[in-house]
Amino acid sequence: MRFHDLRHSTATILLSMNVHPKVVQELLGHSTIHMTMDTYSHVLPSMQKDIIDRWNDRFKEGEKPIDEFEEGDDQNAGA
Repeated sequence: MRFHDLRHSTATILLSMNVHPKVVQELLGHSTIHMTMDTYSHVLPSMQKDIIDRWNDRFKEGEKPIDEFEEGDDQNAGA
């Protein structure tokens, strides 16, 4: 295995562990976040599915959608 392969694997694993891309950029020594994200964007589709699943878990069927909260609702306080 080449050094480059280890770097690529490390970045891919870190991003799949939801490590912030800025942290990965700094660890790799990339000059911009664009370089990191352009190189490792293949990791994002599975991360996007995870985010959507987590979102759906948070807002399960039967719960009042955010846009249906009425003014003065306790759940909408501070918004």
